[in-house]
Amino acid sequence: MSQNGPMMPGMTRRAALALGGTLAAATGLRSLPWAGSSVAQAADGETEQHGLSIFGELGLPADFKSFAYVDPNAPKGGSISLQVNATGGNQNFDTFDTLNIYILRGNGAAGMGAIFDTLMTGSLDEPDALYGLVARTVRWSADRLTYRFVLRPEARFHDGSKLTAADVAFSLNLLKTKGHPVIRSTLRNLEAAEAEGDDVVMVRLNAAHSRELPLIVAGQPIFSKAFYTTHSFEDPTLDPPLGSGAYTVGAFEQGRHINFDRVKDYWAKDLPVNVGQNNFDTIRYEYFRERQIAFEAFKSGVFTFREDATSIIWAQGYDFPAAKDGRVKRETIPDQGPRGAQGWFLNTRRDKFKNPKIREALGLCFDFNWTNQNIMFGLYQRTWSYFQNTPMAATGKPGPDELALLDPLRDRLSPDVFKDAYMPPTSDGSGQDRALLGRAFKMLQEAGCKRDGSILKLPDGQPFTIEFLDYSQALERHTAPFIKNLRLLGIEATFRLVDTAQFQSRTQTFDFDVVTRNNGASFTPGEGLRVVYGSDAAKTPGSLNLTGIADPVVDLLIDKALVAATRPELETICRSLDRVLRAGHYWVPMWNLPAHWLAYWDIYDRPKQPPKYDPGVLSTWWVDPAKAARVKLPG
Repeated sequence: MSQNGPMMPGMTRRAALALGGTLAAATGLRSLPWAGSSVAQAADGETEQHGLSIFGELGLPADFKSFAYVDPNAPKGGSISLQVNATGGNQNFDTFDTLNIYILRGNGAAGMGAIFDTLMTGSLDEPDALYGLVARTVRWSADRLTYRFVLRPEARFHDGSKLTAADVAFSLNLLKTKGHPVIRSTLRNLEAAEAEGDDVVMVRLNAAHSRELPLIVAGQPIFSKAFYTTHSFEDPTLDPPLGSGAYTVGAFEQGRHINFDRVKDYWAKDLPVNVGQNNFDTIRYEYFRERQIAFEAFKSGVFTFREDATSIIWAQGYDFPAAKDGRVKRETIPDQGPRGAQGWFLNTRRDKFKNPKIREALGLCFDFNWTNQNIMFGLYQRTWSYFQNTPMAATGKPGPDELALLDPLRDRLSPDVFKDAYMPPTSDGSGQDRALLGRAFKMLQEAGCKRDGSILKLPDGQPFTIEFLDYSQALERHTAPFIKNLRLLGIEATFRLVDTAQFQSRTQTFDFDVVTRNNGASFTPGEGLRVVYGSDAAKTPGSLNLTGIADPVVDLLIDKALVAATRPELETICRSLDRVLRAGHYWVPMWNLPAHWLAYWDIYDRPKQPPKYDPGVLSTWWVDPAKAARVKLPG
């Protein structure tokens, strides 16, 4: 099984996928001619383009007709129902009690990004590019501190009111001051957002802004200023907000399911970024607290599509009649994207986890080889890097380019940073590797821990206890042998199951010992690094820096990554960062799946050419009426 990483709460699903969850920015782009606008021509020194990208040209020209992975003639209609498989902002997997996902309070509903348009949106074939949606072009000054987004005059909210630059400026300022802490952090270097007439919004950034901040701005949801004159933004609410996107909120039952209905007269349906997409009349998210109950619901047709994340179900669960006779299909699609960093994250705000030697010792007690073969059917690979499956994963000893960064910092770094990049040890697969447990106990003693009978005591004399906090039993079987090994060393380790509300509250306030998380990765890391690993985030309630990493060297490397001028430079910086983080032993890395496991009732069709970085189910698939008639869903 695997758990999906957090999506930036200010992003639509497609924009976030296109930017790897950490977003991107424009450099070195060519100027294009401008004609037919009611606004003034681009000023001298300004560059104008139909999109934003990192490190070079956009992959598609200004006159592209559609993305290569869509069928422009895809039929509309029918529905798809599925579970939540990714969260961001205040969302969680098990329930919802608010339709506002852009604040800290409440448990946000799945899919809400679909009702909001953004200035620009992404391609699933490019990891770091955005193309015009509400904005038809963007101009930027020579110093890249001022950006002007030229809006399409036909843009409309769902109530028919015009979407203007005033709405965009209002939304950016609102998110910067009152949005979720992660959004506020990413927008901190947004100096001003102002409307220059109805069709141009001017965005001014301060000189310290990161490389991708223009794209972060372009990917934020656009709210109706008029709507929020009569509605509170800061409070959880079940009143559907006014949007302008391809879908609107349909029927829902709090905490159980929510529908999104396609807007048939959607103002942007014929734009190149939307052609062949948004094909389902209804998208429905179903909520279940238990995975097995959810699977039984899928088997009975309560919902029609699932991306599986449970090895035992994938290996043994598809023996029911509909799967045997072909009404339910299964596919394994290779995942070409970054793997993300899934693991047990240790809260270094706790005194017992402050010593990296103690943290390393704990990691030796997890036997991945045994767990993979005996619990997960040998289907997974070990995770070892924060940037796995990318050129930014460090291997071997630092090369000359990395040493140029790290040598000046040598007196502030662990000597291990300059050795071979840390790799989790390979166990003997017994589940209780005596050699590794012996190493772990010796390291704990070296860190000042002492055995008192059957109890291991910390250097301060207190018993060493660890609570693994979770809201789901899905990982309890995987954690149990880890806990058993910790207890052999005298550590009183327990698995604590709490409800989702308590789990969210405790993680937001950093009131835990150990939690499981998958920190998503990107081919173009940027602002997300600061959100997940930066010192400021470590002290911000609700941030994604669960481990409490507060290392000036990490901050320095992140700062360099955010302004890297070339991709090779960025990769060098991130490999160096990977070494420093891995030498810190802030987590016990788990595993990753190098594929998407898809199961669905055979009522769908899709384009012949799939997207490169995502299966593209919600955006590009459609219902085939003939298949649906043959299948005759039991639900």
